[in-house]
Amino acid sequence: MVASVTAEAEYNGPRRSVTILGSTGSIGCSTVDLVSRHPERFRVEALAAYSNVELLARQALALRPRLVAVADPRAGTVLKEALSGTGIVVAVGAEAVVEAALRPAEWVMAAIVGAAGLRPTLAAVGRGAIVALANKESLVCAGDLVMASVRNNGATLLPVDSEHSAIFQVFDPAKLDQVEKIVLTASGGPFRTRDRQAMASVTPAEAVAHPNWSMGAKISVDSATMMNKGLELIEAHHLFRLPEERIEILVHPQSVIHSMVAYSDGSVLAQMGSPDMRTPIAFALGWPERIVAPVLRLDLAAIGSLTFERPDPVRFPSLRLARQALRNGGAAPAVFNAANEVAVQKFLSGAIGFLDIAEIVERTLGLVSGGAPANLEEVLEMDALARRVADSLVGTAIAAR
Repeated sequence: MVASVTAEAEYNGPRRSVTILGSTGSIGCSTVDLVSRHPERFRVEALAAYSNVELLARQALALRPRLVAVADPRAGTVLKEALSGTGIVVAVGAEAVVEAALRPAEWVMAAIVGAAGLRPTLAAVGRGAIVALANKESLVCAGDLVMASVRNNGATLLPVDSEHSAIFQVFDPAKLDQVEKIVLTASGGPFRTRDRQAMASVTPAEAVAHPNWSMGAKISVDSATMMNKGLELIEAHHLFRLPEERIEILVHPQSVIHSMVAYSDGSVLAQMGSPDMRTPIAFALGWPERIVAPVLRLDLAAIGSLTFERPDPVRFPSLRLARQALRNGGAAPAVFNAANEVAVQKFLSGAIGFLDIAEIVERTLGLVSGGAPANLEEVLEMDALARRVADSLVGTAIAAR
């Protein structure tokens, strides 16, 4: 791959107002980077993060948003001191993040990790914003509710996961009957060739060391278990209105083809690019236009070959569990997500082993069931129940080690 950035023609159009939820995370930082490179195109309305005050304050001083929100109440005083005299409004607490989502920005990056991102994402959708969705858990936990709100409020949902962004770019929703299937590609993570027995001794440090992508700890572990691909399967079902059996997962270690759409005439359309999240973020930021992004340009001759393989269901039971949750419907996808979030947190803290993650998810799915949540409150209730059950199973996993 070669580094090259094409010069962008002078832009004289209106500036797009932008809010970044989860600005201090991996996706948020990449979004801040792109916005900073195009001050003529973008104006920042609000930034929101959980507790990384130092980074959040630096971002605010550089971008000068009208509002900065920090969810952790303990961080509020420090943030207010850091931004004193700037004229930037500082809001504190979980509701402050929702307030940031409700600010009148045309475009909102929804990049808060986990189920915590559901409420602010729905707030942005509910006011009809263009929402760049990097929080896959929102659709996993409450896909029907989110998509109904998108339709009812005239919002636009732009997927930011590299796989769903790739499909979005080559998918024609008006010709859904001509789509045979979509193919989500997966790198296979750091343990693609490691046997299951060896995976039992995987450490958190090994699990977060992704071979291709630079990501946060939680999503890196999800990639290592391939749980992320299970979450993406459920997300793709809601985004593209396809049943589970028409969504295929294929391991592609080079992470060059980000996903594919197969049509009824035998055509397979793919979107390719170097593994850099700034590409799908830039696509969403500029949509319906494209903007220049400072990413490595793809050099296929240098890469030489692209390989593919089917995922191993023995090493990666998470894919089977995701399909089971989607087929079961009702609250099962929310239970699947909640149990995984608990298990990943426990693994990162050293409380359970790597293989215990999928086991806790499977057992939680077997113990918790319910109908489709009718509203956000029911989603959050089911999420809380599943977390309690998953947490109670951690002790069993520890005793069995």
